[in-house]
Amino acid sequence: MNPPQPGTPRLMRAINERIALRVLLERGPMTRPELGEFTGLSKPTAFQLLARLQAAGLVVSDGMRSGQAGRNAETYRINPSAAHVAAMSVTVGTVEVQVADITGTVVGEHPPPSGRDPGPVVERLRVALDAATPAGASLSRVVVGVRAAVDPLSGSVGRVAEEGLPGWREPSLVPTLSAALGAPVSLENDVNLVALAEQARGAAAGCADFVLLWVDDGLGAALVIDGRLHRGFFGAAGEVCHMPISGTVTARDAGRHGSHGFQSVGGGAAIRDLLGTCGIDHQDFGQSVRAAAAMAGESGRAAQDAAAGLRVVAGRLAVGLAAIASVVDPGLIVLAGGVAEAGGERLRDLVERELHVLIPTRPAVRRSELTGNPVLAGAMDLALATARDELFGR
Repeated sequence: MNPPQPGTPRLMRAINERIALRVLLERGPMTRPELGEFTGLSKPTAFQLLARLQAAGLVVSDGMRSGQAGRNAETYRINPSAAHVAAMSVTVGTVEVQVADITGTVVGEHPPPSGRDPGPVVERLRVALDAATPAGASLSRVVVGVRAAVDPLSGSVGRVAEEGLPGWREPSLVPTLSAALGAPVSLENDVNLVALAEQARGAAAGCADFVLLWVDDGLGAALVIDGRLHRGFFGAAGEVCHMPISGTVTARDAGRHGSHGFQSVGGGAAIRDLLGTCGIDHQDFGQSVRAAAAMAGESGRAAQDAAAGLRVVAGRLAVGLAAIASVVDPGLIVLAGGVAEAGGERLRDLVERELHVLIPTRPAVRRSELTGNPVLAGAMDLALATARDELFGR
């Protein structure tokens, strides 16, 4: 067995540069002595390192700072223009885009159009991205969130959960999009992106093993195991809408793409229909859940019916979660999506109580803490992480 080889001067310089860039990124502008203190580098080494990073266009001067005894010191910061990334959230009728510089500062946005926009996928994304990208900005990475399983090897998508998105199943979609958008493109399942955002700064921050259940018009889950997103061999980990539930229609009866299993009892339409039998009749499932949660705290027969209906909703979700938790054994479950948001704390509490009756473990159940578009937030986190790894590792 050969003994370990000591690091070469070139390798050590690269490691020090990467550490310095991370420190500047996380802590903001610093003087040379401050950078040396945080990185453990000597003043001469820090001076040479900053000179190299300036020459590479990764660091720029941030002006002078007054020091002790009237002495001024030059400060340095990450060059925000060193790279730009884009995050995109795509549904059947909308494309929402954010563009950020390498520091994470959003420098351009394209809100979803007010009307339905079901045009060809490449053209829709190109037009939206062009509208959001500032003049002169060159994109290093584009991450697109879509309602479909994404193959972790090829990047191709499985069956898109929504009708009206022609072209998403094309085998060459990723290289086609990369060519059209002028930057490397990564496709990612939308619920996985929500989980990444929750892990970074939401309800799952600091938790290494958790499940995120997205309860909306459709059902989906994301699994984070030992701190890492678990996509599965086919990229379909978390596609719980297909999960068989005792007493429900199966794929054998409804067809592969029909409503069956967990989706048939826990999806938005099923929940709306259930609450309709309790006297809560709204076209939108979110309105139905919100009305049930509000009425359940009141008195009278209508309130009792609403509370009973909400308990059934919680029971259905808990049954599905029990199946997931029995296999994955998470310490935390995060409820996200329109149903979870509309049901609020009352629904969360009911789900947790029901779940703890069904399984021997007692994972905490929390509501999502994210605001805005969580898919877009997760896509931006992934785009920035990828671009920084590539840029700082050069």
